[in-house]
Order: sequence, then structure tokens, then C-alpha cells
Amino acid sequence: MTTPIVSVRDLKVHFPIRGGVLGRVTDHVRAVDGVSFDLYPGRTVAIVGESGSGKSTTGYAVMGMETPTAGQVLIDGKDRATMTAAEARAVTRRLQIVFQDPASALNPRMRVRDCIAEPLEIHRIGTAASRAARVQELLDLVGLPASALDRLPREFSGGQKQRIVIARALALNPEVIVCDEAVSALDVSIQSQILNLLLALQARLGLAYLFISHDLSVVRHISDEIVVMHRGRVVEAGPTDQLFAATRDPYTQRLLAAVPRPEVRR
Repeated sequence: MTTPIVSVRDLKVHFPIRGGVLGRVTDHVRAVDGVSFDLYPGRTVAIVGESGSGKSTTGYAVMGMETPTAGQVLIDGKDRATMTAAEARAVTRRLQIVFQDPASALNPRMRVRDCIAEPLEIHRIGTAASRAARVQELLDLVGLPASALDRLPREFSGGQKQRIVIARALALNPEVIVCDEAVSALDVSIQSQILNLLLALQARLGLAYLFISHDLSVVRHISDEIVVMHRGRVVEAGPTDQLFAATRDPYTQRLLAAVPRPEVRR
């Protein structure tokens, strides 16, 4: 097997609780408390848990949006904490994130072409003409027509907005995309379409996904491995088929509560 793109080793993210007149630290919220996993090229690791389990905080630490209290986030074996500024900038191009609410992720006053081109402009990639061509290519990749380019985000449905967000995430040719509850705000039928799109993009581009969700029935269709978190800790982890065939932990069993299961082709 190839070496992992992302390795998380005994990751801990603790937030201070302050109290009293002087606002001294009286305790800590152990949002993430000893999490480890590897993410390989072209593979999907799902982190599953209820609200407050620490799954999103784990994803933010991988993205560099949260600073670990202890442990390591390694990108190609290099600890994020010891990277130079140049190395950190390079990593931001290789790792992208798709959030739960596409409406809040898009500037409502920017046309779709500008929303998608924004990362290219920020990183000063290409000419105006090459950026325009790249935007059209990305729009095609996510299954939206060229007529979408000059429209505003409010003119699109939730599923279409998420396609725009995915297109923008792909602009810099990332190797890893963190999907933070990326389909949970969508209707079940639209969830299926977006999951199918993510699978197709993974097959075509070799993407690795860190797929964060509260819904085991969704991640079953997209993940290769599952990490189940509860109160900041991993309670169960393993290959998807193995975990569903022999779930051991009572918490994991509770997460298998019946919800509509989208029909996804894999």
C-alpha cells in the first residue's frame, strides 16, 4: 500500500474553561482526546459521531483551522506544527474543505464564475483566460451548465449550491477534501446525487476524502474505513464492511438508527 497523505497521531484538542473574576482557566473541554488514523490516496475515511463528539474539530485540526493541544497531524510524514510558512501555504492547496451549508460558504454578491475562480486568484494561478477556462472545466466536472456562470448563488437549489462549492474546492487540484457534514443539510434524494458526484470525482481524480458525518447509513456508501467518535475519543474503528458486519460498541449500534438510505452507485 502507498504511504498515507494524512496521518493523525494521538491528536488532542482541548479548549480552556474560564471562570471567576479573573477569568482563570478552571478546566478544559476535551473536544478531541487521543484520535489516530491514516488517510491514503484515493480512499475515504469517515469520522462519525453525534453533535459534540469531536469529529468536526478533528477535521479542522487536519485542515490547520484548529491548533492541536498534543499529538500530530502529519502531511506526507511532515508535522503541520513544524512546517515553515512556505510549506504551510503549499499544504493549503493540497487540502480543501466542503462545509455543511453551501449557502453560507458562497458570497451571495459574487457570480458563480467569480466564486469558483476565487482560490485561483488568491493563489495567483494562471492568467485571466486560463482561469476562465479552468472555471468552465470545473463547472463541467460537477455537472452544471455553462449558463450558471453569470448567475448568483441565490438562484440555485441547495444541491446545486453544493456542486458550486465542490467545484471551488477542486480549483487548486487538491489531493484531500474534508467533507464536513457535506450532505446533511440536503434532502435524501439530493444527498444521493452529491454522494454519487463525490464518488465519480474520486474515481476520476484520485481524491482522498475525510468524510465527517453523524449518519452511518450515509457513510456506509462512500467510506472505506470508519472512525466512530464519542465525547472526543474513538470508540470503534475499522474497514466499513467489517464494522457493519460486526459492530461491537453499544454507541456505534445506537448510531445505526434507521434513516433514509440514499441509493448510491459505487
